[in-house]
Amino acid sequence: MLLRQLEYLVALARVRHFAKAAQACYVSQPALSEGIRKLEEELGIPLVQRGRRFDGLTPEGERVVLWAQRILADRDAMRNEIQALRAGLSGRLRIGTVPTASTAVGLLTQPFCAANPLATVQVFADLRAEDIVTRLRAYELDAAVTYQSSVADHDFKFVPLYRERHVLLTQRTAPDTGPVDISWEEAAQYPLCLLDPRMQGRQILDAVFATVGVSVTPRVETDSIASLFAQVRAGQWASIVPYAWLHVFGVPAGMRAVPLVRPVRSEQIGLVLPAREPVSVIGQALMDVVGRSGISAALERLPE
Repeated sequence: MLLRQLEYLVALARVRHFAKAAQACYVSQPALSEGIRKLEEELGIPLVQRGRRFDGLTPEGERVVLWAQRILADRDAMRNEIQALRAGLSGRLRIGTVPTASTAVGLLTQPFCAANPLATVQVFADLRAEDIVTRLRAYELDAAVTYQSSVADHDFKFVPLYRERHVLLTQRTAPDTGPVDISWEEAAQYPLCLLDPRMQGRQILDAVFATVGVSVTPRVETDSIASLFAQVRAGQWASIVPYAWLHVFGVPAGMRAVPLVRPVRSEQIGLVLPAREPVSVIGQALMDVVGRSGISAALERLPE
């Protein structure tokens, strides 16, 4: 069994097209097909359902892909660790994040790069929580920042970073004698723009509204926290945003950020890595940064 054959199979499972898989592996289509055929012969099982085109993997093929992804990830981790021992950590850190936690990723990448000057970072922003789980399982991400609740049923390593809480973002009126805090029931009366309902950040809000017996029907929905700020800036809408995002924008001129209470609700956000021992050298380097970064305290301080 050759690692190259496993690469062919993983590429085919990812793109689900022989010609595109061959292109991704920088080989001809006949070479890719022959490599997978030899792998089938060695294992004694069919891996691919063949017709005039790719018709999917067999059940055995689906299981072999999972093993192949793990084997290839271990190979890459071994290479990175040997390189780190010889010349310092290099390679690329692939980190994903749900939209609400993007600001925390920014507090990780700078010290990571400072501590590892030969390494680079690729950030996959605005992923849905279920996409993060899928990519971590396929070893397409080295780490992610997401809700603990979204990975609690999966065998991942979880490192707490901070607790997400929310504020109502509104236009400032003059003279501004608005409340110092506001209940979720009161917030539901505002003309709201919110995240898309398919996103976990929105589902958390809907769950809190449900606990106080109200539902909301926002006029505007988006998959971007920055877009929520822009919509409120336009003057007609209010929004509910994570407090951590005030670390990025502050409280923009002409706006107010009012803490949401009754109930006080927070969600644990953390760094998630594939469950593997030993931890990959690039994953360990990121965990070392977490230990020094003080993200929770940093996100409580608003920039001046």
